[in-house]
Amino acid sequence: MSDAGAGGPRPPAALPDLIPARMLNEFAYCPRLCYLMWVQGEWADNLETVEGKHVHRKADEPEGPRAEVHTRSLHLSSEAMGLTAVVDVVEREGARVRPVEYKRGKTPLLPEGAYEPERVQLCSQGLLLQERGYECHEGLIYYAASHERVRIRFTPELEARTRELLADMRARLSQGAIPEPLEDSPKCPRCSLVGICLPEEVRFLTRAGTVRPIAVADPALYPFVVQEPGATIRVDHERLVAEAKGKELASVGFERISQVVVMGIVHLTTAALQQCMSRGVPVVFLSGSGWFYGMARGLSHKNVELRARQFAAAADGRFALALAKSLVAAKIANARVLLRRNGGPSQDVLDAMAAAARQADETDNAETLLAVEGLGARLYFSGFATMLKDGKALGQRFDFEGRTRRPPTDPVNALLSFAYTLLAKDWAVILESVGFDPMMGYYHKPRYGRPALALDLMEPFRPVIADSVVISALNNGEVGADDFFEREGAVLLKPEARKRFVGAYERRLMQEIQHPLFGYAATYRRIFEIQARLLGRLLFGEIPSYPSFRVR
Repeated sequence: MSDAGAGGPRPPAALPDLIPARMLNEFAYCPRLCYLMWVQGEWADNLETVEGKHVHRKADEPEGPRAEVHTRSLHLSSEAMGLTAVVDVVEREGARVRPVEYKRGKTPLLPEGAYEPERVQLCSQGLLLQERGYECHEGLIYYAASHERVRIRFTPELEARTRELLADMRARLSQGAIPEPLEDSPKCPRCSLVGICLPEEVRFLTRAGTVRPIAVADPALYPFVVQEPGATIRVDHERLVAEAKGKELASVGFERISQVVVMGIVHLTTAALQQCMSRGVPVVFLSGSGWFYGMARGLSHKNVELRARQFAAAADGRFALALAKSLVAAKIANARVLLRRNGGPSQDVLDAMAAAARQADETDNAETLLAVEGLGARLYFSGFATMLKDGKALGQRFDFEGRTRRPPTDPVNALLSFAYTLLAKDWAVILESVGFDPMMGYYHKPRYGRPALALDLMEPFRPVIADSVVISALNNGEVGADDFFEREGAVLLKPEARKRFVGAYERRLMQEIQHPLFGYAATYRRIFEIQARLLGRLLFGEIPSYPSFRVR
């Protein structure tokens, strides 16, 4: 990939003056992990990180500088070494002190007593104590799983290695280039950031090899959707509660919420909004008819580097065109698959759509691409009615003659518009959580209030998610002729039917499929995140092109 396509030459990263000892540990373990955590501000919990926080809970309680034998959570720093640390515990024996580091696992069976990253982290704390004038020649690592303290001596060799890694970390991370993934390492499956790093996916896309499946569990998080007019969302201890007219409608713990979706005239207390912001839970606002107003969340994702590259690449016409071609071609191809599987269009229509997908891949300008996309849409919607039950089963109101918007003039178009709004909303949430600005797109030009990047990346998923939900909801009878009403020429869903349709949409997102490119099982919601992160890998120049999602 050219420098222009990757957002231009990479300037040196503006690293803080002081390197945390914890990050030195991560660098010794995996330079790429350190870069993701420290430079880009990425983080994700797994069982091991949660257990680690639990082990540290006592050590993290500050104890003050006058403790006679132990001092907990001691902050140290050195301008000369460019190093800072928070020591879990400092033990004193007369004039001597020893830093104590708490770890969640069992004592490793190694001659050195601990792995190098742990020894280096502990030694860096010892160096800081030495600079403060303390006599410090050894430290202790407490392994919680085996209830054992291991003594680590600060030999000249270990001190030299610590200083060497410190200098290497500063030099490598200042280059502004993310380190490559580890090569077939057993560390990757256990890493909490494996779903962010995507080591095997990057290797597959750069070397055309095979992907080693790494199971990344979908977090058990779900949208908290409130549609009842006049309802209020409030906080009750660690739960969000929705109530109306003195009656509780629903409640859920914060640990289960991915986003709060407010539809129509629904009130949110200040305490509820503050809790959502502090926990990183976005609050999405939709109109009663499904128009996406926007969302509120706390401080933006820390990955400023990603947003800088996103905006820089938007000025590169070649990058924007290449990405748009991939997205439009995948959208047409996926629409053709949906027609072939569920409908009865003529072979001429299917052949013309296949040709349109190829033409989208081969076009050399944005104007032609727009025309090709329009042709693909006309062909697709000309056969869309063949995927629905016959008119007698659905009623005459469901006669579908083509796509109409603003306003939708029939029930099918009303459902399509609502489904596309839900899809755009979810893509905006995903992009924001990954670190992108959803408003700066490449194919859809930025416009006030429009999440252009969300509209870009959702293109291949319109047929397989939104259209598929509409077809199944109608054919399965979840939504019927009596579930709509008209207002000033627009056909809209009634509130109760809207709830059922949102349920059908959420079930579709939680459906687990085999990823068509990487071969492992994942839900559609998880695949959204994978696709968003792959765009990030493209912007950093790690993969040659964007692999748009195509169903088989």
